[in-house]
Amino acid sequence: MMHNQKKVTLAVVAAQVGVSAITVSRALHNPDKVSPELLTRIQKAVTELGYVPNSAARALASNRSNVIGVLIPSISNQVFTDVLLGIYTSVEDSHFTVQIGNSRYSNVKEENLLRTFLSQRPAGLIIAGIDQSETALKLLSNANCPIVQIMDYASEPIDMLVGFSHQQSAKVATQHLIDSGYQHLAFIGARMDARSQRRYQGFQAATEAAGLFDKKRVVTTLQPSTVQLGSQLLQQLLAIAPETDAVFCNNDDLALGVLFEAQRRHLAVPNRLGICGFNDFEMMAAAEPSLTSVRTFRYEMGLHAAQMIIDTLSGQEPLQKVVDLGFEVKQRMSTRRQAEQGFEDDEKSMSQS
Repeated sequence: MMHNQKKVTLAVVAAQVGVSAITVSRALHNPDKVSPELLTRIQKAVTELGYVPNSAARALASNRSNVIGVLIPSISNQVFTDVLLGIYTSVEDSHFTVQIGNSRYSNVKEENLLRTFLSQRPAGLIIAGIDQSETALKLLSNANCPIVQIMDYASEPIDMLVGFSHQQSAKVATQHLIDSGYQHLAFIGARMDARSQRRYQGFQAATEAAGLFDKKRVVTTLQPSTVQLGSQLLQQLLAIAPETDAVFCNNDDLALGVLFEAQRRHLAVPNRLGICGFNDFEMMAAAEPSLTSVRTFRYEMGLHAAQMIIDTLSGQEPLQKVVDLGFEVKQRMSTRRQAEQGFEDDEKSMSQS
């Protein structure tokens, strides 16, 4: 049976090619160090024999593996799906591989995942957020590899950072609602992790500055975000604040649910109720009416983060260790009151970086 076969080692590959094991190792890890003809012979032998390099042994020998660890709080949320796509695109033509850890918004799970990653001597780490626990910060500060924090902004990261300001983006989006003539603004939020808290702070700052903040028009929950939850939260909001004429949602799922609930109640959008979401998923432009949202550059974030690690490992220190990708407020029909309608183009944008 197949499982009784001997394990194919580097020495076995070397014997078939007729060279030393050191030469095979050099060809696999630094192909430019051997001739093209020899590299072809070695690659052919590796394929024929089914040789799989021992990554653990290589990590011990080099003090570092070729794995870039990525710690995110969710693998089902499209926000992080887009980030991962950027990361994979960046490493596609390199010798690095990606290993994903899902912390599920738990500090304890994140700490345990960090211990696991660091025990494997990663080439680098990409970690979502800037709100790590004290234990996680200690682990990261002692990590012997490049680290990039993503999805947020801080002037002094652990090592490197690429992201944007949740507070500023929410503040600008809320100011757009105020400038559009809405007077009774509300905030609807789900999950309410640290990034969502900063979005709320941005909303509060803009409404307080305009003298329009009212705590009763703030409805939040720790539940995960869904379209149905957006509908339920608007029901709760209107039961206590029926005068609400605009809603800023901390993500697009909620905004779509708010739209559906408004339509069930025959509340005209945007004249009776303005709606703004966050992240600008594809559904926001496809909705009827189309929904205003804060566009975040998630794919670019992943792409840039992985490239920063690759550049650092190749000896090319990034020119900027802190990169603010900014954001755009994509203004669509859901916040365009009657006085502002009549534009040929359904979409405008306000960007900041």
